[in-house]
Amino acid sequence: MSPAEVVTALCAEWLTGTPESIAEFFTEDAVYHNIPMQPFVGKAAILEFLRGFIGAFGGIEFTVHHQAVTGNVVLNERTDRFSLGDNKIELPVTGVFEVRDGRIAAWRDYFDMAPFAALQQGA
Repeated sequence: MSPAEVVTALCAEWLTGTPESIAEFFTEDAVYHNIPMQPFVGKAAILEFLRGFIGAFGGIEFTVHHQAVTGNVVLNERTDRFSLGDNKIELPVTGVFEVRDGRIAAWRDYFDMAPFAALQQGA
């Protein structure tokens, strides 16, 4: 698969996939960094994060609005939609993906933590 196809498949996998099926998209030494938080380094650490995150939120719908590719780097602008209890969250995100040998070697997501803070404040 091309880098764009790898990223497109990864984004689709979040809706119905398992932590294990999502983790298979990463290299063993991958870095996954949600920029407002600490990065997860290595496939095992990413899988552990995925188990907790998907356990809390369930499937997440990624709606990709724009995607651009240069070499092995894929950038996308998207909206991630998920629920926490009765609360629905729509999170605008920009993602930067580095693909190596058909797998994600680095993934950085840039977003505003305000929707999560609003949940904590009961908004």
